[in-house]
Amino acid sequence: MSDEKTKLVYSTDKAIPRKEKPVEKALPSSVRPSQQKVTVRLERKGRGGKSVTVIEGLQMPQKEREALLKQLKAELGTGGTVKDTTLEIQGAHCDALMASLEKMGYTPKRSGS
Repeated sequence: MSDEKTKLVYSTDKAIPRKEKPVEKALPSSVRPSQQKVTVRLERKGRGGKSVTVIEGLQMPQKEREALLKQLKAELGTGGTVKDTTLEIQGAHCDALMASLEKMGYTPKRSGS
């Protein structure tokens, strides 16, 4: 039972196979930022009255999304997270994010009021 894909857990029977890491979905081959439909909106529902700015529509791999989030958080001096395919920035920063995304070559659109 010296299989590389198994991990022996205390047992007298057999080895239990390791769970495979999920493979990231294949994205369209490098869509230019100017061709992406990026939406920026402010959300308050379900957050105890706290405001969160949500960025949707970014078509890029997870690692690039995290790098972009880190850059935006440092620029704004606030926290944030990646949820599925959206970026969430703490606070009401719609205007500042729109300006930052435009500098990076995206064409962001404001959603909501």
